[in-house]
Amino acid sequence: MKNKTMPSSVERVMREDDFIVSTTDLKGRLTYGNRTFIEFSGYGEQELLGAQHNIIRHPDMPRALFKLLWERIESGNECFAYVKNLARDGSFYWVFANITPLFDPKGVIEGYFSVRRRPRAEAVQTISELYRAMLAEEQRVGARDAIAASTALLQTTLTGKGLSYDEFILSI
Repeated sequence: MKNKTMPSSVERVMREDDFIVSTTDLKGRLTYGNRTFIEFSGYGEQELLGAQHNIIRHPDMPRALFKLLWERIESGNECFAYVKNLARDGSFYWVFANITPLFDPKGVIEGYFSVRRRPRAEAVQTISELYRAMLAEEQRVGARDAIAASTALLQTTLTGKGLSYDEFILSI
């Protein structure tokens, strides 16, 4: 299911005690979403199950971030990220996400598990500026080179701060 929702400027803010939980298969198709996920996404459970998780991807998100995220979880590592999501009605909501692989008893990845919580407003401000710059770089160079250019900008930013990606994300 391709998301054709038009984004609006309406922001929904998670409550302090909210946790959005979902699982996907190896291809990123949703296999579970808790009530809070259903509430904030605006989709019904039956619409979500089997749909690609990117059904809630906001166009303000740089492609390079998702490449980084997928590289980490496909290699068996967890990933933390700030993500701006798009609800069915066009509103948006920010989350601080922790995505981890799900392993079967033999240690083979069989899917992914994500828990998202309300991010700090200061962190959203900081990451929004970085994401705007990354997205502008992706648009400047065009689709073919977008991810590489945006990734290079991210790496230059991190190098300038003397931080790894994880150190930066966990410090803001």
